[in-house]
Amino acid sequence: MAGVAITLLVIDAIALIILVLLQSGKSAGLSGAISGGAEQLFGKQKARGIDAVLHRATLVTGVLLFVLTFALGYIL
Repeated sequence: MAGVAITLLVIDAIALIILVLLQSGKSAGLSGAISGGAEQLFGKQKARGIDAVLHRATLVTGVLLFVLTFALGYIL
Protein backbone atom coordinates (compact mmCIF):
# COMPACT_ATOMS: atom_id res chain seq x y z
CA MET A 1 0.00 0.00 0.00
CA ALA A 2 2.82 2.40 0.86
CA GLY A 3 4.56 1.64 -2.43
CA VAL A 4 1.45 2.62 -4.40
CA ALA A 5 1.08 5.84 -2.42
CA ILE A 6 4.74 6.76 -2.97
CA THR A 7 4.46 6.05 -6.69
CA LEU A 8 1.34 8.21 -6.99
CA LEU A 9 3.01 10.96 -4.98
CA VAL A 10 6.05 11.02 -7.27
CA ILE A 11 3.88 11.05 -10.41
CA ASP A 12 1.76 13.86 -8.98
CA ALA A 13 4.83 15.89 -8.00
CA ILE A 14 6.27 15.59 -11.52
CA ALA A 15 2.92 16.55 -13.04
CA LEU A 16 2.71 19.58 -10.74
CA ILE A 17 6.20 20.72 -11.74
CA ILE A 18 5.35 20.36 -15.44
CA LEU A 19 2.07 22.26 -15.06
CA VAL A 20 3.76 25.13 -13.25
CA LEU A 21 6.48 25.37 -15.90
CA LEU A 22 3.91 25.38 -18.72
CA GLN A 23 2.08 28.41 -17.35
CA SER A 24 2.92 31.79 -18.80
CA GLY A 25 4.28 34.56 -16.62
CA LYS A 26 1.73 37.22 -15.70
CA SER A 27 4.14 40.15 -15.31
CA ALA A 28 7.78 40.91 -14.65
CA GLY A 29 9.52 42.58 -11.74
CA LEU A 30 8.50 43.45 -8.22
CA SER A 31 6.10 46.21 -9.24
CA GLY A 32 4.41 43.86 -11.70
CA ALA A 33 4.06 41.22 -9.00
CA ILE A 34 2.35 43.67 -6.66
CA SER A 35 0.01 45.21 -9.22
CA GLY A 36 -0.61 41.89 -10.95
CA GLY A 37 -1.64 40.30 -7.68
CA ALA A 38 -4.03 43.13 -6.93
CA GLU A 39 -5.57 42.96 -10.39
CA GLN A 40 -6.03 39.23 -10.15
CA LEU A 41 -7.51 39.59 -6.66
CA PHE A 42 -10.12 42.05 -7.85
CA GLY A 43 -10.88 40.11 -11.02
CA LYS A 44 -9.54 42.52 -13.62
CA GLN A 45 -7.47 39.79 -15.26
CA LYS A 46 -9.40 36.67 -16.06
CA ALA A 47 -7.61 33.62 -17.33
CA ARG A 48 -8.89 32.42 -20.67
CA GLY A 49 -8.31 29.36 -22.77
CA ILE A 50 -5.32 27.20 -22.03
CA ASP A 51 -4.26 29.38 -19.09
CA ALA A 52 -7.53 28.59 -17.32
CA VAL A 53 -7.09 24.87 -17.94
CA LEU A 54 -3.51 24.94 -16.67
CA HIS A 55 -4.57 26.94 -13.61
CA ARG A 56 -7.30 24.48 -12.67
CA ALA A 57 -5.08 21.47 -13.34
CA THR A 58 -2.41 23.01 -11.10
CA LEU A 59 -4.93 23.49 -8.30
CA VAL A 60 -6.16 19.90 -8.61
CA THR A 61 -2.66 18.40 -8.62
CA GLY A 62 -1.65 20.63 -5.70
CA VAL A 63 -4.58 19.47 -3.60
CA LEU A 64 -3.91 15.87 -4.63
CA LEU A 65 -0.28 16.29 -3.57
CA PHE A 66 -1.36 17.38 -0.07
CA VAL A 67 -3.91 14.57 0.22
CA LEU A 68 -1.40 11.93 -0.88
CA THR A 69 1.24 13.33 1.47
CA PHE A 70 -1.12 13.22 4.45
CA ALA A 71 -2.30 9.72 3.48
CA LEU A 72 1.29 8.53 3.19
CA GLY A 73 2.11 10.02 6.57
CA TYR A 74 -0.88 8.21 8.06
CA ILE A 75 0.08 4.89 6.42
CA LEU A 76 3.70 5.03 7.55
